[in-house]
Amino acid sequence: RMAEPTLADCNVGALLRQVAAVQPPGRVQQASADGLSLRGDADQLQQALINLVRNAVEATPEGAAPVELRALRGKDSVVFEVEDNGPGVANPDNLFVPFFTTKPGGSGIGLVLARQVAEAHGGTLTLKNREGTPGCIARLVIPTL
Repeated sequence: RMAEPTLADCNVGALLRQVAAVQPPGRVQQASADGLSLRGDADQLQQALINLVRNAVEATPEGAAPVELRALRGKDSVVFEVEDNGPGVANPDNLFVPFFTTKPGGSGIGLVLARQVAEAHGGTLTLKNREGTPGCIARLVIPTL
């Protein structure tokens, strides 16, 4: 079980920079609305975003456009988006099944953990294929109220 979140003020821009910094150089481009903040558990949110970004980087072919990691101001929320240029999700029904993985050596817990973090913060996590172009977009929505 995941620990209950320890809520504190989080600078969203700093959070994105930390997530991007642990990825391979040049593979992630990040952007955040100015002055964006929320109350949350920075460590849990960072781990959830690292899992989402790592999946996106692994799905994106070498030489393709970098994964986009962004944070937007939503209505009463912060919306984190991770957008890749990979093949997209082949089997969306199994995305959040614990220990299900399509990756050699994968554990099948990254998306499950990310969803648990979202729900512990009163938020949501969705993944869907991009329309009209290859790739996937993960959307983590965390309420600011």
